[in-house]
Amino acid sequence: MGQESAHIVSSYEQELEQLRSMMARMGGLVERQTSQAVAAIADMDENAAGIASDLDPQVDTLERDVEAMVIRILALRSPVAGDLREVVSALKITGDMERIGDCAASIARRSLRVELVNSRVSLSGLRGMGRLVQDNLRRAIDALSQRNPDLAREVWQSDTAVDELYNAMFRELVTYMMEDPRNIGACTHLLFIAKNLERIGDHATNIAERVYYTATGEILPVVRPRGSFSGQGS
Repeated sequence: MGQESAHIVSSYEQELEQLRSMMARMGGLVERQTSQAVAAIADMDENAAGIASDLDPQVDTLERDVEAMVIRILALRSPVAGDLREVVSALKITGDMERIGDCAASIARRSLRVELVNSRVSLSGLRGMGRLVQDNLRRAIDALSQRNPDLAREVWQSDTAVDELYNAMFRELVTYMMEDPRNIGACTHLLFIAKNLERIGDHATNIAERVYYTATGEILPVVRPRGSFSGQGS
């Protein structure tokens, strides 16, 4: 291989590594955002709410940086096979991560509402759902960094449990509102928070699907494992 060709290959590999590094940083940020958002609502932690919101611009910036890098690689390097799958999937994966950040920031903002601070509605179900969603997101990001299709498939299969918890929470919160109209304000906010957690779970599953495709070239079934009742829809 000539010196110029070796340099081109080296630069190409460096660009792929740079792309992976940016995605890893973005994954770490949305994991932290989600963790802080869950702490904000579960522990009524105002500081955690502030951190979750403050991280959002960094996530948005990284999404734009990844998009620019993907366009550069596609335009100048003409990747094929596994590299092409990885580069194209990067756009969709970072789109899901950006939306996870938006959901986490929304949870953080709602956690500060006075109706929740003064509410006596139990948050145990929300805490359990938050832990499960955090675990699925962490494993999806791990699957991405390790390019591990088996772990990605595990995350994909875990989406049912998130749906079931959301469905149970939906019914529980509606019951609280029916039993005592004074609970309506707090429960309305909690319904939105639960829905945002469920959406984070969906985006984590999207990431897992795309990791699986990148690693194997195969697409997981279009119909995912789902809970038996979807509340207000996806």
